[in-house]
Amino acid sequence: MERSEDPLGTWNLVRSPNRVFSKETKDIMKLSISLKASNLKNVAGTFKGQSDPFAVVTLLGNHRDDKPHIIGKTEVIKNTLHPDWVNTFIIDYELGEPVNLLVKIFDENSKGDNVPMGSALFEVGNILGSKGSAKAKKMKDDKGTIFVRVEKAKGCGIFKLKMSGVELKNLDGFFNKSDPFYEFTKKDFGSRGSEWNVVHRSSYIKNDLNPNWDDDNIDLGVLCGGNLDECLVLTVYDHEGSGTHEVMGHLETSVNGLISANDSGASIHLQKEGEVTGMIVVQMAEICNDEEDGEDALSKAVSNVILEPSAPPLPEHPAPAGKPTFTDYIQGGCELNLSVAIDFTGSNGDPRTPGTLHYFHPDGQLNDYEKAITSIATILAKYDSDKKFPVMGFGARIDGEVKHCFQCGPEEEVDGVDGILDAYRQTFSAGLTMSGPTDFTQVMQAAAMRALRSQSEAMSEGKQKYSVLLILTDGAVSDVKATARCIDAVDTAPLSIVIVGIGDADFSSMQFLDDHAGDIDIAQFVEFNKHTQEDNKSLASSTLREIPSQLVKCFVRHGIMPNAPVEIGDEEIVVAPEEEEIDVTINFAV
Repeated sequence: MERSEDPLGTWNLVRSPNRVFSKETKDIMKLSISLKASNLKNVAGTFKGQSDPFAVVTLLGNHRDDKPHIIGKTEVIKNTLHPDWVNTFIIDYELGEPVNLLVKIFDENSKGDNVPMGSALFEVGNILGSKGSAKAKKMKDDKGTIFVRVEKAKGCGIFKLKMSGVELKNLDGFFNKSDPFYEFTKKDFGSRGSEWNVVHRSSYIKNDLNPNWDDDNIDLGVLCGGNLDECLVLTVYDHEGSGTHEVMGHLETSVNGLISANDSGASIHLQKEGEVTGMIVVQMAEICNDEEDGEDALSKAVSNVILEPSAPPLPEHPAPAGKPTFTDYIQGGCELNLSVAIDFTGSNGDPRTPGTLHYFHPDGQLNDYEKAITSIATILAKYDSDKKFPVMGFGARIDGEVKHCFQCGPEEEVDGVDGILDAYRQTFSAGLTMSGPTDFTQVMQAAAMRALRSQSEAMSEGKQKYSVLLILTDGAVSDVKATARCIDAVDTAPLSIVIVGIGDADFSSMQFLDDHAGDIDIAQFVEFNKHTQEDNKSLASSTLREIPSQLVKCFVRHGIMPNAPVEIGDEEIVVAPEEEEIDVTINFAV
């Protein structure tokens, strides 16, 4: 693509005639959680030395009926009140989906119940958006401080595996033999709880009860998240052309268990309903950590699968190590700058009348504009260090002239989410008349210029900034073509545009914003009323899920790679004050 001169830097591009259509994507990030603690209170008892602490990490649900799920626990470190644990935890994270982790510390007691030493609650987005992607919290009653760091889960290497089956029980009748293949499944923990997911599937062998399956090269990050002791379920199926494959037997194992079986030469029994249905022999099980070999192995792992289309698709493999991710940019200090634009057209109704969209409830209940601002801005504010946001309005008559881009509130930038809400409320006392038409092209142009200036200034200091424009509107735009042209004109800026439709209007004509086939897909439309009033988290997730991929595509397109991760010492980590402890029962027998 040819470049042209730009007084604000290298951001103005001459577009090629080829246009790219981008569908909505969910950018799920694999993150690694590491823990340490300091100044723990000794609970070992008199003359028993110091405590032997370990930590248990529990994922708390986002909804009332969600049950907590234990992700795992660290190793025990003997005789210390300042543990720095080695074990890490791999979780999935999606921008807009709160992920709350309860870290609870115990003193190991080999002769009785483990003794609680304290706990603290952390939200992953808050950690990721903090300097150095690290947070700390004091535990109640001066029990010490817990430190949590978040980073992109690193590549774990390739697991080279070859297995065979011996004397498998036939399921195809007297005159035929089964066509066996195997699958590995593991329990994944995410923001919505736990579920068993297929992480690898072999090819199938026709008419063979003693199958000798092909060599498999499996990405360890996909297979077990790098945890070689992660519980895996190996299930052998009889392949059916209909896609309804029949279970021949299953067993529980792990990567280390397979390696041990290979080293010892021992067979592993398959079982079905308590009956032995055959044996699995591990002929090769080894880990390859060489990066080049790993890439070749990963290509083979994808290409050697010959299951027919009736079989379910294989899981996607993560991006190659050389491709930057949203997490890379955030860990390198990239900030997200939010600006907000609010619709003041007459179709919103008289704000003094109950039931209209801008009506302010005397009991403090939020209207839908306020709910949308709170839900979305609260998430994005975590990634902005100064938390100062410009607030604009459009569609109102001021001093006799209809304005399609004007400042809300007395300040050019307001402080925090509360400042956005205050600026919005203050606008109604500024002498405006709600008017029309619905035209937010000028606020998009203003946001694009601000985004270009912010990134240009950041680059001059060796930093990076990306901007998000949140537009709240109660109706479809008056001129669809002009809006589409405006999106084309600003799509080279480091900017994502999120439009939230408020109220009961027919928003079908707004779909062009989401489907608009520009060089870069920067616009996203979400209808507020399609998300339950009780679940603003759903609104935030749907609204923000495309931003990570849009940021990465924008920066890569301009040849801007992530900065090196920001590294800070423990003394630089902001320690949050103590909170009330959350009582979650930990069953160590499970």
